[in-house]
Amino acid sequence: MLNITPHIRSIVEMAVTEDLGHGDITTDSLIPQSLQGTASIVSRSTGVVSGVAVAVEVFRIMDPSITVEAIIMDGISIENGSEIARINGSIAGILKGERLALNFLQRLSGIATQTSRYVAAITGTGARIIDTRKTTPGLRELEKYSIRTGGGHSHRFNLSDGILIKDNHIAVLKSHGMTLRDIIGLAQERAPHPLRVEVEVETVDEAKEALTAGVDAILLDNMTPDQMREVVRLSAGKSILEASGGINLDTVRAIADTGVDLISVGALTHSVRSLDLSLEID
Repeated sequence: MLNITPHIRSIVEMAVTEDLGHGDITTDSLIPQSLQGTASIVSRSTGVVSGVAVAVEVFRIMDPSITVEAIIMDGISIENGSEIARINGSIAGILKGERLALNFLQRLSGIATQTSRYVAAITGTGARIIDTRKTTPGLRELEKYSIRTGGGHSHRFNLSDGILIKDNHIAVLKSHGMTLRDIIGLAQERAPHPLRVEVEVETVDEAKEALTAGVDAILLDNMTPDQMREVVRLSAGKSILEASGGINLDTVRAIADTGVDLISVGALTHSVRSLDLSLEID
């Protein structure tokens, strides 16, 4: 279960403030504050659950007297009709928290579900599915957690976690007369210990140059499987090899079969479909 840190609690508090505004006028006008009851969060599709603790936190903030029983934990696969959690307490508080709790739980479960499909697609290859920084601003910690819940792995959390020399870094420095090998050497010289240096390449020749420079990792951007296989052969384990660029469920297995170590998939967060869930009051 996700640990609700002060940072995550602040994310939920901000979301509650955004949704409540000056108060839930509809619920406050119609539902007596004394009315007590029970509700369930139920799945309307199959998938992998993620973010139960965040949904629980929504109800705690709405009304501390509300209790939530988590029936299914993060990382568990569910079917249509599965009961994920039961909520007991103020009906007004439950109604106020309903949409926000579902928003968090649906999106995070959607990410975990999509990740699990990619992981299943490359089973037995030795490659790993990893995340990117293409996350919803402010929700990165939650979204990357959900990728791990679905069986994926983390790349950089933020820009301070590693040196990744991208195409635009290279273009700027090449315009000032530097070669790719020069650029890698400069990064290696200035890299804080023990951060690794990774460089993005688009051709096999660029990969050869990066290997000659002794770079720690190489990002193979939009290469064909044949090109990737050639770089894998040339590297012979000297550098970590990451495939990236437009990868989807139809292509991921062929990419994993080339022998690359990592496959980064931005679609896990930037194009994910939320899991269909609902809240039903008994």
